[in-house]
Amino acid sequence: MKRSIKQRALITAAATLVAAAFGLLAGYWIGREIALRLTASKLSREAALAISETETYSHDDHAVLDAMNASSYPYCSVEDIEFLRHLLSHSIFLKEIGRIRDNRIACSTTLGREHPSSTELPKPDTIGPDGVKVYRNPLFFGLPNVTALQYGDSYVLLYPYFDILRQRSSVHFLTTTVGPEPDQPSSLAGGAALPSWPQRSMDSDFRIGEFLYSTRCSPLSIDHICMTAYFSVSEALLTNRGARKAMLALGGPAGGFFGFIVALLYRRNRSMSQQLRRAVRKDKLRFVYQPIVALESGEIIGAEALARWNDEDGVAVGPDQFIKIAEAGGFVGQITQLAVRHSAHDFADEFRTHPDFHVSVNVAAADLADPRFLPMLDEEMLRAGVKPESLSIEITESSTARHEVAIATILRLRERGHQVHIDDFGTGYSSLSYLNDLSVGAIKIDRSFTRAIGTGSVTLSILPQILAMAEALKLQVIVEGIETSLQASYFSALTQPILGQGWLFGRPVPAEEFHRLLAGSETIAPLLASAALENPFPCSLARESPRFS
Repeated sequence: MKRSIKQRALITAAATLVAAAFGLLAGYWIGREIALRLTASKLSREAALAISETETYSHDDHAVLDAMNASSYPYCSVEDIEFLRHLLSHSIFLKEIGRIRDNRIACSTTLGREHPSSTELPKPDTIGPDGVKVYRNPLFFGLPNVTALQYGDSYVLLYPYFDILRQRSSVHFLTTTVGPEPDQPSSLAGGAALPSWPQRSMDSDFRIGEFLYSTRCSPLSIDHICMTAYFSVSEALLTNRGARKAMLALGGPAGGFFGFIVALLYRRNRSMSQQLRRAVRKDKLRFVYQPIVALESGEIIGAEALARWNDEDGVAVGPDQFIKIAEAGGFVGQITQLAVRHSAHDFADEFRTHPDFHVSVNVAAADLADPRFLPMLDEEMLRAGVKPESLSIEITESSTARHEVAIATILRLRERGHQVHIDDFGTGYSSLSYLNDLSVGAIKIDRSFTRAIGTGSVTLSILPQILAMAEALKLQVIVEGIETSLQASYFSALTQPILGQGWLFGRPVPAEEFHRLLAGSETIAPLLASAALENPFPCSLARESPRFS
């Protein structure tokens, strides 16, 4: 006993250490993620502010150019130079403004009128839609890292905006333009060398290698300029080291909780519901088909489609169990769709060569109220090239509890040509009062009545009434659970036509085996003949049963 306690203590200690280690690791990575997210948020704000300022910058440039071109002072006169200096003094973004004549600088606020340039202007880098010429980093103007704009015979030299950004913000900036041939980025703040740059034409936040970027573009600028704020990962982690330390400090205590969450997620992922969801999503359910036989002729006239499922450990799970799981999880309609799809595909040839052959598919109560159910049914029938008459729809008595919904859906099903059967009939005996309102074509008598045959059970006393009621309402009767000759002979003695289903006639089998069954023999007449010889029930049974009017 002591050894067992010691072992458990060691296991607990080991689990605690492992959980703490995971907690520290999680704390590190969470802290790192928080730091990167905080940086990404900051970059987004800085890029948005920079492009907003750039738009203001651009508006100011154009206003000055318009004022210069509208001036009435003599060209490069003393009055004109004073006017230009007045304009410059009221702009925080402009470094110099001046006049151009014969593609040369004629005068400016710096040179005055005595020192005109003898060198022609270079070719502009860009010409905007409004005719404004853009010169980027033009050494012709004597200053690096500047931009000049020319409109008419006037030009302005922009103050290096990146100097303002460098003073105001700790992040780095790039500028690019968006157009037919977008340029490569230029550094506005002396940042690190950049990796290969992807051309981007819209606002975006992204990461390339060890750099985080946030780009914002302005459609208002002359050449659709974009401002990109960026930071390296190492700078981001260093700047937000407080968040990382906090996460590391919480990592140890959070280790146990982290381990618990992981275990909970694993258990949830391995839960029956999750396994079933995956199986449905990957079409891993199997569908088998049980013969439905006309007891009068012994002919196999149809089949019922039944779903089968093995969980991820290979253990078979009964349909009663996994259908309830699907209903509770809200995805039973996906199983219904698989059943319809497989049935239509597996028996497409039989439907075409034997128009009277049909396959029954069970639907849940949720399907009747689902607005996607009928369109899904139409789509699957069309895809398989199968007529609606070939596919019967089985609904349980309990699914008719929502009376108005059931009636409306059944009506639409029958309008399309589908037969509708009430499955497990008799388990909800109170529904007899409105059975006629449902407009179904057949009822399937629950196997509990079949098992009562020959036992003297009180349940059997209800059966003649159900049969008489079905005959009065002209409903086809299908009997479930026929497993013995005694049960078969009971129903074959009736004067009304009865369809039978049960292990006596065949177990549920895959479609390939069902095809072989049909190819070998489409009747079970010898089996029914044998049952008739042993029949202890009088042929007048049905006539002696009470009827419903």
